[in-house]
Parts: sequence; C-alpha cells; structure tokens
Amino acid sequence: MESLGSAPADPVSYEGVWRFTAPAVEASVPSARHAVRDLLGRQGVPIEDDILQGLLLIVSELVTNAVKHAALLSPELAVEVAIAADWVRVSVEDNHPYRPTALETDYAQTGGRGLLLVKVVTAEAGGTCDVEHTASGGKIIWAALPLKTQL
Repeated sequence: MESLGSAPADPVSYEGVWRFTAPAVEASVPSARHAVRDLLGRQGVPIEDDILQGLLLIVSELVTNAVKHAALLSPELAVEVAIAADWVRVSVEDNHPYRPTALETDYAQTGGRGLLLVKVVTAEAGGTCDVEHTASGGKIIWAALPLKTQL
C-alpha cells in the first residue's frame, strides 16, 4: 500500500533482449515478422506505427536473405530483439561466412536489393544498421531504430 506523498511504484519495463531460432526456410519469414510484432505488443513497447512497419519490413528482408543465401551452410537462423528505453534493435544471425553488401539500384534486376532496402528504411527512420562477423565464422546483420520518429 502506498502512503501519501510517496512516489508511485515504477511500472513494469518493456526493456530487454529476446532471442529465438528458426529453420532457414521460407515459412520462417512471416513467422519471424509475426513473432517480433507480437513481442513488441506483449511488452507494451511505445513504438510509432511507421517505425513498427519499417522494423517488420527489415525483419522480413533479413530473414529472407538468410533463407535464400545462407541456408546451405546454416540450416538454422537466430532472430534477436533488443529493446531499450528509446530504441529497438533487430538482428538475424546465421552461420554462413559470406558478408553481404548492399547492391546499387539496378532496375533490370528483379531481386538482390534487400540489404539496400534495409539501409534505406533504417536511415529514413533515423537509425543505424551493420553487418558483423561472429566468433564462430558466421554473421549478424542488425538494424536499430528509434522508438520515436526523428524530426
């Protein structure tokens, strides 16, 4: 019971880190997107809709890239969601050593621009993204977005 003049108890925080694994198959793309969306909702993360939609697009692109380009050497991938007070970071890890680069826009190609799309969506939201090698020889591709739209 709270006494008069005391500060209210701190609300339950939405901050934390969650990680799940999935097989490197096409069905994991919508599953990962839904899992991230549901996690943010369950945690009560105060994320603006345009940032949420961008984040979910990034999850789809990163998982798709892992499925298409890493599945042969990495039959399983990991998705991690880290949430802080004012940003959210998603990352996808696989065990394939190839470090992708964002391709330039080539309108003659019908694909191959997923990482470019991730970079553009991240930059427009005021966030940052990168690719890092893991100690086991694989890679982690991540994007961090602010929870509020940058003006």
